[in-house]
Amino acid sequence: MFRRRTGAHWPVRLTATTPRGEGIVLRPLTARDESEFVEVRRTNAQWLSPWDATNPVPGGGVRTFAAMLRSFDEEAAIGRQLPLVIEVDGRLAGQVNLSNITLGSFRSGSAGYWISREYAGRGIMPTSLAAVADHAFTTLGLHRIEVNIRPENAASLAVVRKLGLRPEGVRKRMLHIDGAWRDHESFAVTVEELNGGTLRDRLDHPQHQSH
Repeated sequence: MFRRRTGAHWPVRLTATTPRGEGIVLRPLTARDESEFVEVRRTNAQWLSPWDATNPVPGGGVRTFAAMLRSFDEEAAIGRQLPLVIEVDGRLAGQVNLSNITLGSFRSGSAGYWISREYAGRGIMPTSLAAVADHAFTTLGLHRIEVNIRPENAASLAVVRKLGLRPEGVRKRMLHIDGAWRDHESFAVTVEELNGGTLRDRLDHPQHQSH
């Protein structure tokens, strides 16, 4: 099961254990991560670039690490994002970012994620996403989490299916990905669908998933 640190909503540090017993830390990105982050993204460019968001503005450049870090910190401080890196055995393995967090009568957020190829297929990403979603439900008071994925992205689709997220259909030309506006399949889960449990429970007891 995941364990959460209570207190202020940001910064936050979560720990989790995969069904195979592998330990995970989810924490904020820091300036000290720059060289490792850049190297992980460089070595995984071919693996990740087909699914990366791109700038639709002609001539628009790619954000620097410093600009990305500043944006994460600012958005997290005001409660609009929950941007966390995934750390396995002290190494940066990927990211989960809960963005577009809205409270009021909506109480929803959108999750996006990526993982280094060497860590794929080990249950790390489903466990990480479950930990972030459960934190959002129990600590941030959200009611609904959604994930939007390109239909061609089999690895990301496997994550939401392992967690039993409910399909909500296709959103046409929803996001600018890999240089063009792309269709996305939408998946979601609400607090009521967890029946008093957690999203992590669905990894430990997949036969009890409800759709």
